[in-house]
Amino acid sequence: MKKAVFEGLVYDTDDRPMEVRYIGNEAFYVLDDHGFLRHIPSEEVDRQIWDAFGHQIEGHEDLLSQKAAEMIGQDDIFTVALIRQQLQNKEIQFEQLTNSGIPEEARSYLNMIGFKIIVDYHGEVVEIHQPSFSAGGDEEDE
Repeated sequence: MKKAVFEGLVYDTDDRPMEVRYIGNEAFYVLDDHGFLRHIPSEEVDRQIWDAFGHQIEGHEDLLSQKAAEMIGQDDIFTVALIRQQLQNKEIQFEQLTNSGIPEEARSYLNMIGFKIIVDYHGEVVEIHQPSFSAGGDEEDE
């Protein structure tokens, strides 16, 4: 069964969290449109979000790989290469996430820092709130 990758992080344009429901083996984000419950296939929404992340990563794989390796304390050439390969295999990563979803701890952390995806009643992603951090460690909202 495919999971809603960004479950718990998707909100409607009125800033209400969208529930996830399963019909058969398919996940749907449910948007309450003045009492009418619109079921939006999660894969369509999740794909839009994933593609937005992919565009941000493109062209920065080397830097991101190096920084990620440094953050985990393993900045040797093999770890950097492995991380770079994972960044380049975005489609494989997306498939794996649709099978497992984002782990609960990661979703909780993303919620805690204010990460939020806004979706309209057509199922279009209209905004992705991604907190960022300045060099001084202060949180800024993009």
